[in-house]
Amino acid sequence: MSQRDLFADQRAARTGAAQPLAARMRPRTLEEMVGQHHLLSSDSAIRRLIASGTPVSMILTGPPGSGKTTLAFLVANHARAHFEALSATSASVRDVRSVIEDARARLEEEDVRTVLFIDEIHRFSKNQQDALLPGVESGWVVFIGATTENPSFEVNRPLLSRATTLKLEPLAISEVEDLIDRSLADAEVGLGARNLKITADAKREMANMASGDARRALNAIELASALVADGSEITVGHVEEAFQRRVVRYDKGGDQHYDVISAFIKSMRGSDADATLFWLHTMLEAGEDPEFIARRMVVLASEDIGLADPHALTMAVAAAQALQFVGLPEATYALSHAALYLATAPKSNSVTKAMYRARELVALHPEANVPPHLRSGVRNEGGYKYAHDYPGHRVDQQYLPDGLEGSTIFEPTDRPTGRGDEAGR
Repeated sequence: MSQRDLFADQRAARTGAAQPLAARMRPRTLEEMVGQHHLLSSDSAIRRLIASGTPVSMILTGPPGSGKTTLAFLVANHARAHFEALSATSASVRDVRSVIEDARARLEEEDVRTVLFIDEIHRFSKNQQDALLPGVESGWVVFIGATTENPSFEVNRPLLSRATTLKLEPLAISEVEDLIDRSLADAEVGLGARNLKITADAKREMANMASGDARRALNAIELASALVADGSEITVGHVEEAFQRRVVRYDKGGDQHYDVISAFIKSMRGSDADATLFWLHTMLEAGEDPEFIARRMVVLASEDIGLADPHALTMAVAAAQALQFVGLPEATYALSHAALYLATAPKSNSVTKAMYRARELVALHPEANVPPHLRSGVRNEGGYKYAHDYPGHRVDQQYLPDGLEGSTIFEPTDRPTGRGDEAGR
């Protein structure tokens, strides 16, 4: 080995040692990739495509720390391609064109393909995205974009149509715990040389507070490790210091998951706005699935409010859609907004009671037939009375099956409300 090569290796080693733990622990092979089993299982088409070394342009969408950058790097690595990365927050149209021109020359002169990775592609303007098209169409670059947003809304259709969209999911709690164990055991790029241990409670809380974000978990374990001496044990207290917040005692897989969501629902049903917000943010701070929370709010809007305030269901659905559109943490505003609306709305369970009465009647009368005058194709001469021909667009006639005439299923609330009057409905 020449003296020049030796110095180069020493410089590379020093640079690697200075990198944050999250960068040092970045997977170097598909086998080291944590999570995303729906994309990278041994028999998946995407895994076979990557392993074959024949990359295609793709857009990777998913939350922070789910592995978008890592997957892009592995695509380039398996293809033995040159990896070029640009950030949409700083790259210009000129930068994009320069990379594409270099890629064209590299392919023509060295027969080496280029994987162009653009982080936060949703921040690229239309002109910047258009500048990518010639390189992608000609095959000079394999384009991989990463975004936390829905690419259907943020990426131009011409670029979107030339790329395969892959959705990455947050890491599961068990996957984050495995990553923590690996970082403490790996003596080459992790913290293994320090012989550190972590209590089961601390590991579980760290995994919970990371909220499926591998980078966040690794940053936390690195900071927590700086608080203890070699050979020591990392505790819940160190985890709290690393995250700069108190640990919320909440087991998403145990009884607390059901107890807290029950308290949240009953607080909204009981019109206690303070308790509603307390239990909502207990769940959010502990990393509960926000879609689970949103679904329960949609159910409550009909089950416990119903026609007493018809806008409640619209509000709950809007919060669920906002969560899909902007994600956390921004959607916390919409969830809090909707939860307060539901808590302070007038309550009625008339829809719920009517639904159960209807189901009971259907079960008791499975043989019920549609009255002849209501059947398809029957007009006025067949005995059917057209409601719009009568005062108030309402007409009394038999609508229920024979034998059930006069049955009462829906009983409206007889009191007026502040937001909607259910009486008479």
